[in-house]
Amino acid sequence: MATEEELFASVDALLEEEPQLPPPVERARLREAAGITQARLALALKTSTQTVKNYENGRSEPKSPRLEAYQRLLNGWAAKYPAHGTPATTPAPVAAPQPEEPATLTGSPAPEPESAAPVETPAVKAAPQRPARPAERPATSSRRPAAKKAAKPAADSGFPHGPLAVLDGDGSAYGVDGIVLDCPASTVPELVEWTLRESGLGASRLHRNGRDADPLIVLTAAAAVKLGLPERLEDRRGLRLAEDHPVVKQVTRAKWKLTKRGFGPWARVYRPAQGNQRQCVQLAILPWDALDERSWPGVTDLEPADIARVLGVYAQRVLTPRGSTAVSGLELMTALRPPTRAVQDRTTGQWSSGHNPGSLGTEPIDPAPPECVPEHPLVVHRGWKGGFLDEEAYQWVRDVNLLTGDEVSLPWALGLDLNTAFLASASRLVVGLSAPDHFRAPVFNPKIPGSWLVDLSHVELDARLPSPFTPSGTRPTGPAWYQTHTVAYAQELGYNVQPLEAYLRRETGAYLDPWHDRLRTAYVDTMADLGVTRDLDDRAFLAAMERHKDADPALAAVLAAIKATVKGGVGKLRERPQGKDYQEGDAWPAMERPTWRPDIRAAVISKARVNMHRKLLNTARMTGLYPLAVLSDCVVYPSPSRSPIDILPYSTSGKPIPGTFRLGPTPGLAKFEGVQEMAWAVDLMEAGYNPARHIKGGDAVLEDGE
Repeated sequence: MATEEELFASVDALLEEEPQLPPPVERARLREAAGITQARLALALKTSTQTVKNYENGRSEPKSPRLEAYQRLLNGWAAKYPAHGTPATTPAPVAAPQPEEPATLTGSPAPEPESAAPVETPAVKAAPQRPARPAERPATSSRRPAAKKAAKPAADSGFPHGPLAVLDGDGSAYGVDGIVLDCPASTVPELVEWTLRESGLGASRLHRNGRDADPLIVLTAAAAVKLGLPERLEDRRGLRLAEDHPVVKQVTRAKWKLTKRGFGPWARVYRPAQGNQRQCVQLAILPWDALDERSWPGVTDLEPADIARVLGVYAQRVLTPRGSTAVSGLELMTALRPPTRAVQDRTTGQWSSGHNPGSLGTEPIDPAPPECVPEHPLVVHRGWKGGFLDEEAYQWVRDVNLLTGDEVSLPWALGLDLNTAFLASASRLVVGLSAPDHFRAPVFNPKIPGSWLVDLSHVELDARLPSPFTPSGTRPTGPAWYQTHTVAYAQELGYNVQPLEAYLRRETGAYLDPWHDRLRTAYVDTMADLGVTRDLDDRAFLAAMERHKDADPALAAVLAAIKATVKGGVGKLRERPQGKDYQEGDAWPAMERPTWRPDIRAAVISKARVNMHRKLLNTARMTGLYPLAVLSDCVVYPSPSRSPIDILPYSTSGKPIPGTFRLGPTPGLAKFEGVQEMAWAVDLMEAGYNPARHIKGGDAVLEDGE
């Protein structure tokens, strides 16, 4: 038998071991629950953002004394933010907590901890993909499996059946993880009631100060007809049912409400919240083109169970769809940076809603005059004549007279495309959070976001490259308004800048950081599920990209939707008026949002265009190659071969040179876009067309224009 001394020695040895941190996914969950960005955590730990990312994806572990500090922080967060379904005291037999952003959703599910008990839900078992329905529908909802595999216990005990379901005409509501729910509803009000009371659908908030996502019900054409909806939406301009339509009357009689956009492809049916309980259901009607083919390629042609899988992956990685991908991209910003938080009065102890620091708040802010669009009331009614920002993506074609004989003699024109360039530019992007103030003859400061009136016409650059200061790539001819990143790049190139005026914001912050981090993770994880991983060398990467869309068409659609979410979300920051009845100078609905921020959109695009020019310039310096054309994030080069490997710069050790175009699957890196004969590209350029627009398919038709 061991002596007391031996036992104490063994215990002391355990105490002296290094502290054990929670798993990487739990570290990320705790940080997100606390509403802290990776950049802010890195600042607290006196390290880099990339190091924090490595901690959270398991690539590295902290060393003492940072290890002890990190553990103390995580332990504190774990006490304040226990995993969903896990009380802070005695654990109850609920499902084991899962990370909100699983690394992959298409592989084999991770084994459940032995001690975890599943959520109590009606039993499900494996069955054929479209199981035959029973002869008679039971009086109450019963749950049946969809296909292939039984549903695993849900990570979120509050919403055991996931964020959404696709309802077919026979009453089968196909959810995520292969389950099917029996929905007895025959009217829209009955469907709403069933969704809120029986379905178990919804998703937890993405930020502790935010709100849970409303359940989404997607209606197939058969389901829409069964509920009394027309197969086609006749009002193609207004995109909504008429107020006197029977279904709209049903909703009203049942004391439900519709949002201002009415009953359209994305209809939100709600009642005022009771306390903290929201009563809202989101409907998406597939036959009314709720899922745009450009953003969700091929999805509406899938079976309901497969549609549920596509939307479920998107919901878990991005958020539950709330409209078009552009709408979802904008709402994701707010979900990750809620405008308010609970604030306690120290005197009375009462809680109330207060401003959430780092957010855009609850009230819209008027932009500076040069940040407006010409039809904005501020411009029209104040008579602003001082010009506007022109921060847009490149649309540039090199003058054919500047092509050399050596370039024209090369056999190929080869296109490279930057992955989600706008998303890459949103990383660590400092933007204004307050109203703009006007300054005259200010000293330029590259750290202050805003709009600057400055003359950059004196900046001399090689004519074979587009100007970094204009979307057309032409050289400025005098003073113009520019966003901070554009002016800072002129300084970076070694030129003096002397602003005449500026509209600057005193309160600033990296508002888009959580948005960037979540969408970047979604993009990289989905690419990895399609076989395009970050560990591939350039040749293997090009091979993987050739076949990635065929690996899993459903996941390829998710990838397309993620990319559309990025671009559409940025575009929504400056949504313009729509409708034939709009009069210039009138306010329009988008202006009422705190997220109507054309200055933030300008900052994203300015940084993306500067990033593109920096790569063009560095590549020219390293290789002597100059582009034929640039269109947004696509560039076309003359090439001696059909492979980008033969034109990209590599070091003597074979590694890509930083600062130039580099192949890879992450945002900001490049992929092969297409290749055509050089003579084809020259013909287009001589006719005034942009080869970058057609390099992928060579489908330019000269007589029809672009």
